[in-house]
Amino acid sequence: MPNVHITFLGTGAGNCIYRAHTAIALDCPDGTRVLLDAGSGNSALVNGSKLGIFAQDFHQVLLSHHHGDHMGGLPHIQGQRSMMTPDAMPLQIYASAESLKKVERLFQATSITHAVDQDGVTTTEGRKVTSWHPIEESEWINLSDGVKASAFPVDHIPGSVGWRINADGVSVVFSGDTRFCTRVAEASQGATVLIHEVLSTEANKEGTNRRGHTTAAEAAQIADQAGVSQLIMTHLDSPFHFDQQPLLDEARRYFDGHISVASDLFQVTVGA
Repeated sequence: MPNVHITFLGTGAGNCIYRAHTAIALDCPDGTRVLLDAGSGNSALVNGSKLGIFAQDFHQVLLSHHHGDHMGGLPHIQGQRSMMTPDAMPLQIYASAESLKKVERLFQATSITHAVDQDGVTTTEGRKVTSWHPIEESEWINLSDGVKASAFPVDHIPGSVGWRINADGVSVVFSGDTRFCTRVAEASQGATVLIHEVLSTEANKEGTNRRGHTTAAEAAQIADQAGVSQLIMTHLDSPFHFDQQPLLDEARRYFDGHISVASDLFQVTVGA
């Protein structure tokens, strides 16, 4: 049976002081490895090294949006990747046009010797090390012969998207950062697993929604509407780092499938 192996390299919200920021590696049945978001700083590299996952192993990044806790790790990943495999094909970054404008500015601010333009990053020798690809809503991107991905808009900041990845009969949906959004449920119909951000419980719903995020109850309702087999909650704020039981208890009131809360270095294998 085909399986997708999911590794959480960062599971903390932007203000979380106990966890690395959002980065998720998907290992697909045909050997394709996809990175969902890139965390901030070198956190994805540090956590990945603990599990034998290194920058040179990433060739394709699906970016949800341009907040620093989700894209800030890109220059570090590119730099380490180029150092370890100088002749590698360019790192392919897929995101909305709005997000890629911010990615371009990020590389312009952090690149010392490289040239940065609207197409990507190039060394002084003329070798392309990073390419970015603006995506269109509902467009399917072929990441390999057996893996394809499609982005869908969510309710966070302009240009924010979630992603659905289909790999040999296994479907993984990542909500990105978002308020309660029916587009996530629509994109997740029949998926194997929904990875959904959860900032708090309903006790702090107003503040959570004001910050552009979701409660455990709302994520579980989306999972129920979509009919997914499994819900994994991530992007936790500091108060829930040590005790995730309130999140689990609230989610179970709305979703009967398997529910878990991710932590840094958490790994799970899902099948069709």
